Amino acid sequence: MTSCGSDSGGQGRGGGGWQQEREAVSVEVASVSTSSISEQIRAFGSIKAQDVVTVIPQVSNRIVRIDADLGDSVSQGDVLAKIYDVPYRDALEQAQAQLRQSRSAYQRDSTSYERQQQLYERNAASRSELDDARSAYESSRAQYESARAALTQSREDLENTEIRSPVDGVVTNRMVAQGDLARTGEPAFEIANIVGYETRLFLPTQDWEEITVGLPVELRFSNRDGIAAEGVVSRISPQLNEATGLGEVVVSLTDISPRVRQGSLMESRVTLRTNENSVVIPRSATIEQIETYIEPETNTVEIRRNYAAFVAVGDTVAEQRQIEIGLEQGERVEVLSGLEPDEKLIITGQRNISDGDRIRVAGQDRRPGQEQHLEGEPPSETAGSNR
Repeated sequence: MTSCGSDSGGQGRGGGGWQQEREAVSVEVASVSTSSISEQIRAFGSIKAQDVVTVIPQVSNRIVRIDADLGDSVSQGDVLAKIYDVPYRDALEQAQAQLRQSRSAYQRDSTSYERQQQLYERNAASRSELDDARSAYESSRAQYESARAALTQSREDLENTEIRSPVDGVVTNRMVAQGDLARTGEPAFEIANIVGYETRLFLPTQDWEEITVGLPVELRFSNRDGIAAEGVVSRISPQLNEATGLGEVVVSLTDISPRVRQGSLMESRVTLRTNENSVVIPRSATIEQIETYIEPETNTVEIRRNYAAFVAVGDTVAEQRQIEIGLEQGERVEVLSGLEPDEKLIITGQRNISDGDRIRVAGQDRRPGQEQHLEGEPPSETAGSNR
């Protein structure tokens, strides 16, 4: 029998033949540390003022002047636009003249009625004459009261030719321009009453049922780092939307940065609960093991997920650990069992090794004794919250 082989290094004689020794796998490690981790619900919503007032003209005619534009700050009572008022001034003068005429008739008929009453009491006037005087008096009194109401309405119509802001705020929308026909019932302006900002989230049933009033909320821009605003859950709809099946949650902002403006689309993270001093590792350091289990009685298929991680023992051997996962927050996961603080967790290269394989920790030759830490965590035993 003839055997051929190479006599290069890394080989050894065994089992009656040549056997290749497996080389050590290069890995990176990080010290397992403790930190706080939160269970959060994430959803997107637009920022809006808590109160947006729609200003609708009360009279109809041509707009002759615009006094407020988009983005202007206005106070309660400020004129936003002016409507052509000549017809309303004429109507006011006509109402005033009608009031004077009806007042004179009322005073005349009132005097005549009093005189007829006196004559009737002295038997100098008949009952029919008294009734005629009373009828004329009541008719003139009704006309007088109607004229007073018409004057009040005419005066109010003239005042309404100036479209005024009902609140202090900022003009967020202008739907009319000079020369347009203002119509009653059609919006002309929208004003944000700046008493605060809010965002509305629409959540699936499972998340909606877990939300309670008072939970803290962080708001972030999707394309920027850091927390841009903070808020609190202030209101929860008591029912789901019939068309979408989603539940509405209102978040009132309590602290905002100058970057936050009305209309900004932001990601809201509602914190349901927070665990302190938990073992937290990167999600990428875990190895997910999926098993398919068939229930004999019901013949249903069940997916079971198990998780594992590798630690470095003496910087030379990889040891596989079965771990139990708790809370998950972004790229961070909580480990309930299987890992202890200060152990050296293999964070890269773990998918190329098996339990008991030889490893070589990268970077130790350049910086002996240097300790790596989890990405994003400070080099201390207890890291701060990564909310």
